[in-house]
Amino acid sequence: MRILTRYILLEMLTVFLITMGSMTVFIFLGLIGKEAVDNGLGAGPILRLLPYLLPQAMQFSVPGALLLATTVVYGRVSSSNEIVAVKSLGITPMVMLWPTLLFAFIVSFGAVALNDLAVSWGTNGVKRVIIESFEEIAYGQLRTRKMFGNEKFKVNVKTVVGKRLIGPVITFESGSGNVSIIRADAAEMNVNIATGALDVKLFNTEGGLKGWTVNLPGEIERSFPLEQALGGGSSKPGPSETPLRDIKIAKVDQGKQIDWLKHEMAAATSMALMLGRFDELSQSQWSAREGNLKWSRRELNKLNVEPYRRWANGFSCLGFVLIGAPMAVRRRHGEFWGSFFACFLPILLVYYPMLVGCVTQAKDGAIPPQAVWLGNFVLAAWGVWLMRRVIRF
Repeated sequence: MRILTRYILLEMLTVFLITMGSMTVFIFLGLIGKEAVDNGLGAGPILRLLPYLLPQAMQFSVPGALLLATTVVYGRVSSSNEIVAVKSLGITPMVMLWPTLLFAFIVSFGAVALNDLAVSWGTNGVKRVIIESFEEIAYGQLRTRKMFGNEKFKVNVKTVVGKRLIGPVITFESGSGNVSIIRADAAEMNVNIATGALDVKLFNTEGGLKGWTVNLPGEIERSFPLEQALGGGSSKPGPSETPLRDIKIAKVDQGKQIDWLKHEMAAATSMALMLGRFDELSQSQWSAREGNLKWSRRELNKLNVEPYRRWANGFSCLGFVLIGAPMAVRRRHGEFWGSFFACFLPILLVYYPMLVGCVTQAKDGAIPPQAVWLGNFVLAAWGVWLMRRVIRF
């Protein structure tokens, strides 16, 4: 028995490590290319991104590599009639299967930790590198494309000389939602990471808003939120970027914020009724407060869902092995690619849509967060059914 256990584990470990390494390199290069193209990164920022992108690449490669390794090993074992030989000795096929199930169980815990590392440390690290490289990214795009920005903040120039922008036109969305346009003869941009602001020096400026035009000769300085210049993302980690160890504290803080919003709305209602200011209770006056309360509740739902999502994602590894091993044994022809796609296509078409759908519904509060595990239970049920057929026949 121990010989069979060591044999299967050694085969699985060897194929898994080789497959995971190959898939990680392929996905890693894809992620690097995407960040480089999307943000216009040079060699320096790309090198600083590498450690943060590695967990994100492994997050995707580990489950796929484990499924492929399982179909390769058990496809070869089945095609060489080793399962038949074990049965002929009166030994249950589970002797050949349980080592891989145990291995997948252990890997699943590692996958949970990897998912947590990728979406928290990895994602926040990528954001930090992009912020630190903002000037390089912005000036690089302005030199090559004469334009940089997004829907809320955009800069167009005639040309760039050193750090000086010639003929810049800055279009940005103000706090009230109005769009303002600033034109100048020249400008210089500097990032202040400490304050989270983009400081722009403007020379001979002309600004316009709602038909009004203001001319300001000489040099002035205008600051824009760096979040707005980067595309409107928040510097504070969201629920999907919060480490598992910090989610409990974040839920308490979010609950306090919801209570504070409720108390504020109750106090405002009482004051309006006492003073007879009934116009303050109109829908137009309350829409912003109701929107803030709705957003805060959804953030709390996201925090409730995140632990279940990460654990369910990690334990998909065990579900993949539960399906891949008996499927490869049943096919008996050593066609591991056929076994792999026979497992992967249903997973792709059933499991992942179920996972995404349940996560979305749970974030909206339509279903409890525990429902995120539904796809894993479907995988487990399918795998157990296949296992029973392998053991019986």
